[in-house]
Amino acid sequence: MKTLCVVPCGNKKIWDKNPNAGPTKAKYVYIGPFAKKCREYAMRFYPSSWCILSAKYGFLFPNDIVPGPYNVSFNDRKANPITTKELSAQVKEKELDRYGQIVILGGKNYVEMANRVFSSKEILTPLSNCKGIGYMMGKLNDAIKKGVPL
Repeated sequence: MKTLCVVPCGNKKIWDKNPNAGPTKAKYVYIGPFAKKCREYAMRFYPSSWCILSAKYGFLFPNDIVPGPYNVSFNDRKANPITTKELSAQVKEKELDRYGQIVILGGKNYVEMANRVFSSKEILTPLSNCKGIGYMMGKLNDAIKKGVPL
């Protein structure tokens, strides 16, 4: 069974550090510690089958281009995050439905969104029992160090 790893975007982006960065590949956009650790984990264990779930753009493959700065969160409905309906359409368009198993790294909002759009798939949420981001980071670090996926 083919597995897709979905990692979260993040509030801190390349344009916070370098305002002149311009359009940037998605794999370089999200520079916060948690987003970077999730990306490192995905590249280690799912090097050819991972994507980023962006609250603005939906599912982004690592080499997809993000045009510029934005500030949209699943936590803030006023910011107009991408809808479940739009994400479901992307699952088909981007052929993410060919994966039988989906690994979701991230918090409750990401897990809930994935459960909605991948309802017919086996969904693994290896970080869902963590009490906070520090625990999540520790779990990801241990897995990467030991070379054993969660």
